[in-house]
Amino acid sequence: MVQLQSSLKEIEATSGQLVAISYDSPAILKRFAANSAISYPLLSDAGSKTIDAYGIRNKEAPERWSGIPHPGTFIVDTKGIIRAKLFLEGYKERHAPEALVQALRDAR
Repeated sequence: MVQLQSSLKEIEATSGQLVAISYDSPAILKRFAANSAISYPLLSDAGSKTIDAYGIRNKEAPERWSGIPHPGTFIVDTKGIIRAKLFLEGYKERHAPEALVQALRDAR
């Protein structure tokens, strides 16, 4: 999430809007955003209902992280249609921000 903050201007230049969803509580996300200087919205899915609805729960994650999703990105247009998905299997892996910016450009 911190790496995405550094690419926020590039994301917005593609007419994209960045929003992150996490299984962490609102209090944890608020503290994380403040400590990491994140200016885009961080939304809490503490019960992992959205994560489950999209079928991205990482069922192989250790018990301690039950409910954690596979790291990834959905590119959703203004009509709510998913135009692209970028996902990784490992819960510690992340796509480079440049890959997300390129996916936004390609989805136009």
